Amino acid sequence: MLRSLCPFCEARAFAKVLNPSWQHSRTAATLQKRKPSRMTLSPNVRRGPPPAAIQGEPKPKPKSRNSPFGGMNMTTIPRELENVSIRKPASRTERRRAPRFAKNSTTSQSRRGGKDGRDRQDPMHALKMQRALTNISYEKRSRVKQTIMERDSFDEFDLLPIVKESIASQALGGMVGVSPTPIQRLALPALLGMEDKKKGRGRKQGGEMQQFLLAAETGSGKTLAYLLPVIDAIKRSEAFEARAATREDKQNPAPAAKPNNTQLFTVAPPAPDSPDPSTARPRTLILVPTSELVSQIGNLVKSLSHTIKFRSALLSAAYTGRVIRSRLFSTGGIDIVITTPHLLHSVTESDPNVLSHVTHLVVDEADSLLDRSFSPITSGIIDRCAPSLRQLIFCSATIPRSLDSYMQKRYPAIRRLVTPNLHAVPRRVQLSVVDIEKVPYQGNRGLACAQVVWEIGKEGNEEAGGGSREKKIVVFVNEREKTDELARYLQGKGIDAHALSRDSQDRTEDILAGFTGLLPSPSSTLLPKPTPSASSTATAISPADLAHTTTTTFTPPRPSTSRSSSSPPPSPRALPNTKVLITTDLLSRGIDTLPVKHVILYDVPHTSIDFIHRLGRVGRMGRRGRGVVLVGKGDRRDVVREVREGMFKGMALI
Repeated sequence: MLRSLCPFCEARAFAKVLNPSWQHSRTAATLQKRKPSRMTLSPNVRRGPPPAAIQGEPKPKPKSRNSPFGGMNMTTIPRELENVSIRKPASRTERRRAPRFAKNSTTSQSRRGGKDGRDRQDPMHALKMQRALTNISYEKRSRVKQTIMERDSFDEFDLLPIVKESIASQALGGMVGVSPTPIQRLALPALLGMEDKKKGRGRKQGGEMQQFLLAAETGSGKTLAYLLPVIDAIKRSEAFEARAATREDKQNPAPAAKPNNTQLFTVAPPAPDSPDPSTARPRTLILVPTSELVSQIGNLVKSLSHTIKFRSALLSAAYTGRVIRSRLFSTGGIDIVITTPHLLHSVTESDPNVLSHVTHLVVDEADSLLDRSFSPITSGIIDRCAPSLRQLIFCSATIPRSLDSYMQKRYPAIRRLVTPNLHAVPRRVQLSVVDIEKVPYQGNRGLACAQVVWEIGKEGNEEAGGGSREKKIVVFVNEREKTDELARYLQGKGIDAHALSRDSQDRTEDILAGFTGLLPSPSSTLLPKPTPSASSTATAISPADLAHTTTTTFTPPRPSTSRSSSSPPPSPRALPNTKVLITTDLLSRGIDTLPVKHVILYDVPHTSIDFIHRLGRVGRMGRRGRGVVLVGKGDRRDVVREVREGMFKGMALI
């Protein structure tokens, strides 16, 4: 009996015979033709825009590429990118070899004058990275040089005869035949109104306030440049008021008093002591940042008043409140006041009318008095003097960018009187560099400073031939705490050193007088005067001997309660005829250190402004000077190198 088969199984077996196992079978889902991918480019991408069928037909507007997708599907390079070369990333071998040949490649390209050579030819690259000074074009400097060549004597200025006679006898210490400095040749004609007189305008007795900015290098006589016109204006104003009073008396004569015959033997009562109208009402105000500058400018003003006859007063924190009040409110009146802004601000708070008659206001060291600490008080004083002010004079040795922007915003019509050598250290000042990381100092900055002082003192003794010629050295530090510390260290090395800062207890005029030449040099109170036998032992000393004099390391001393316990141990050696003053920027602003010929920069200054002011303590009034900077680990050697190159070339440190 035959077995019956399922019809489905028979159909499946028949399908296997027709379709072998090796042939690929397609399902219903794959029977349709595959569509191209969406990211496949169109064949029309390489085809350009269709040409215009008719010549007169306007061309189609190009599609804007000013969109996030404007540069997609482009096969041609745009014109602005044709000359741009695509730099491949450096391989590992090239990155390893690059530092080795960087120095040689820069040197060779600079010699050929390539791109890197043009950048390296800039001698002030490091200074421009921290630039704080305003640039003065050399074209303007050249024009100023031609202007100052026209005047070479004080007799050419329109000053009163008594003022001209006092210049040589009082201001210049008896020197004869001295020609005015460049800033004096620029400032005197402008402040005296000589240019207006040439144009037929005459002197101005009133009207709008005149604004001036006197900018010149350190030690160029800026103080005398503004003092002479101010004193001349005071004397002319007195003469004008005297003539006006005489004319008024003639027009309105006072009635004559009738004699009283009934009281023949009676004594008339004395007239009451009426104060002068100028009591506590000065005509000229001079603002300076420190009390040391008050004393210095005050001494010059007092010397001129001996022959010109005017009244002046010095107000600073060095005087008591009773002395300040007696000087300001003197019954004899007052013409010129030299003071600091903070002290004057406290005076005007109690008596605002003190500034009601000021006609001439001088802001000396304007870069300091218009910084963040002084600017609000100084600006308030200027505003109070503005109603009666005729001349506003700013004076500075540097013009920082902050001061320049301040002048442009507040005094856009100010007249700038700038000398050609502004922002430049004179070439007569030499700068030496001492690397304290080398032998024998080994990073000991105090030992390097002591060795430099000994070398300078030894040279002075050899030049003087064993005489009594005294060397004056000023050492600048960046921190006030370092002054007393370094002074004690140098005293332990046998050096007559003094510290002067805002925190010093012995901050007196006697210490500073030995370095300014105003008074005889005071006797040393810290070290005994060396005996003649001690001078023979100071003829030669090595750094090793100096290092073993006391201690070999420069460490801060332990705090002590008594002053005697902090004194250094006595030194077996003493450096004769040498005085050292350790100070901060307190002494770098305006102080006339004419006897000083050597300056040591214990710390590298922070900016080029500090370089100019600190090195400006030497080389004053055409004299020669020398500066020594101590450079160690972490100091900007590139800045020191560029400052030294700029000084050698006579360039401005901008």
